[in-house]
Amino acid sequence: MIKKIFTFLLISLTAAVIAGLGYFLYLYNDTRFVAAKIIYYNPPVSARFFDRNKKLIDVRFSKQNRFYVKYKDIPGRVIETLVATEDTSFFEHEGININAILRALITDIKAGRKVEGASTITQQLVRNIYLNRKKTLKRKLKEIIISLKVEHFLTKEEILERYLNQIYFGNGYYGIATASYGYFHKKLKDLSLKEIAMLIALPKGPSLYDPTRHYELNLKRADSIIKRLYLLGWITPEEYKKAILSHPKVYKYMIEPKIKNLVGYAVDAAIYKLSKKYKNLLSRGYDIYLTIDTNIQKAANESIKDNYQRLLKLNPDLNKSTLNGAMISLNQKNGDVLALIGGIDYSKSKFNRVIQSRRSVGSAIKPFIYQTALNIGYNPASLIPDIKRTFKIPSDTPQEDKYWKPKNYEKNTLGLITLREALVHSRNLATINLVMSMGLDSVIKNLYNFGFDKLPNNLSIALGSVGIPMWKFAQLYTIFSNYGTKSYIHIVKKIILPKEGLIIKTEPKYEYIEPDYQAYLMIDILKDVVKKGTGRNAKVKGIEIAGKTGTTNNFTDAWFCGFTPNTQTLIWFGNDDYTTLGDKMPGGRVSAPVFKEFYKKLLTLHPELIRHFKKPKEVKTFTLPNGKKELFTPLSPPPKQSSYVPVF
Repeated sequence: MIKKIFTFLLISLTAAVIAGLGYFLYLYNDTRFVAAKIIYYNPPVSARFFDRNKKLIDVRFSKQNRFYVKYKDIPGRVIETLVATEDTSFFEHEGININAILRALITDIKAGRKVEGASTITQQLVRNIYLNRKKTLKRKLKEIIISLKVEHFLTKEEILERYLNQIYFGNGYYGIATASYGYFHKKLKDLSLKEIAMLIALPKGPSLYDPTRHYELNLKRADSIIKRLYLLGWITPEEYKKAILSHPKVYKYMIEPKIKNLVGYAVDAAIYKLSKKYKNLLSRGYDIYLTIDTNIQKAANESIKDNYQRLLKLNPDLNKSTLNGAMISLNQKNGDVLALIGGIDYSKSKFNRVIQSRRSVGSAIKPFIYQTALNIGYNPASLIPDIKRTFKIPSDTPQEDKYWKPKNYEKNTLGLITLREALVHSRNLATINLVMSMGLDSVIKNLYNFGFDKLPNNLSIALGSVGIPMWKFAQLYTIFSNYGTKSYIHIVKKIILPKEGLIIKTEPKYEYIEPDYQAYLMIDILKDVVKKGTGRNAKVKGIEIAGKTGTTNNFTDAWFCGFTPNTQTLIWFGNDDYTTLGDKMPGGRVSAPVFKEFYKKLLTLHPELIRHFKKPKEVKTFTLPNGKKELFTPLSPPPKQSSYVPVF
């Protein structure tokens, strides 16, 4: 009988051992994915955006807001504070602390409830990534198995690096480097002992100890952490006293909302341009340095907002919710975008009117048409007929034929006028006659060569019935402002890819279009547009400005495209629903004043800006029969007429 009982017990014990071993192997295999996730740690890391002066202006992320910090860059004081608080014997155990588990078990039994934890830093890391917090025996066994695996494959330093980058610190901040900048606007290396303790206090209760909402509660826990360091003998009495008395300043936001709103359109533009080339742009930890200058961006933003208010007063019938404006300012010499404003208020509308919309450009296209004329032998003094024309638009039924009768803004005609005066005063009829004399096909071909696309194949092109994104239009205008060489504009200066150890810089890219002396003829004419033509409202004392206004039918779009010797700025205003801005609201009245206000601010910020255009040596002067002086070049010789009587 005893033998039978012994045999039964032996069989039962063996079966239990086998079952236990089988269950252990099952759990061991079932934890492979989680263990690998920790061992081959690759968390999502935020993209950080800096302006051209290396100032952090925005942080964007697709999953979790995290700044990654390597172990070698984590101050020793941070490690000491963490270990003292969470796991004093961290460097001695193999992933689990048996003594701590037994001590916690005895304490819980005496109290009749769970009052003391025994999790090591390794177990906390496992639990955080494992994401299953159900208090079951199976989960706890898995946690122990994974912890042992992690300790086997990783060094203590690697575990700490993962822990400090993975743990949630409240307020949307994952990882201690993120929390450091978020709460204190400091890098880890610049934190005080009290600030470190305030951060180490957070993982236990990110919401409870959030210093932006419960400052005193956070300080109280931080003080207990500092006291623990002192009792362990890890800090001196002087350090203890100084830390206890300290009350660090805490910031509510990582990036102030007003800054995010100020640079929002510029950051969006950068993301738009980069996302086609860089996959997972917002989760790879890229540091992206933009070309924009935050101070110039602010001046541009203020100028756009002020004009918005001015227009509402000028025309009370305007709809506040649809009226909008945009601006792009750049250095045409290298293509750097200095400011980009895609709308009146980023917080209300994220739609970026600089890169996302195609608006008709109106008369702002005329410099390209007149440049075409200059490049085929016309001269600024060449005469153009400013006379009425009626164009028949045939239909399938003759009775339904329509007629196009273009007019000048002033609703008059002037007869023969010079090419210069036709452009300075934006004469529609003269421009149409110029296009007809050159040939519509030839003009369209040259516009494509400049870089335009999707052009209508009719004479309305002479009046700017061309939709184009503001970004591209600004790039095309560099043909004039950069003396005949198109600059490909860009908003990203460089990208640092930390994991790959790469720095990718944006090199200036150019396209030669025409000789500098030919472009200078247009610069000189556009200077007159601002001096005495449709762009008079853009004049700024003390600096030469060249530019062109643009107005579309029914005063739907109002443009001013202007430049100085080393800056270029395009401004647009209109209604998002394409309704009119009101009667007699052309670009010269609506948008040119923005240029003036902006450049007053810009010259205050950068008084070193070049004030005068440089004339190429190939540009010569001749005297007209009426005694006036005019320019000519090898490609634009003086007119052959022996005499003429221009109106102006």
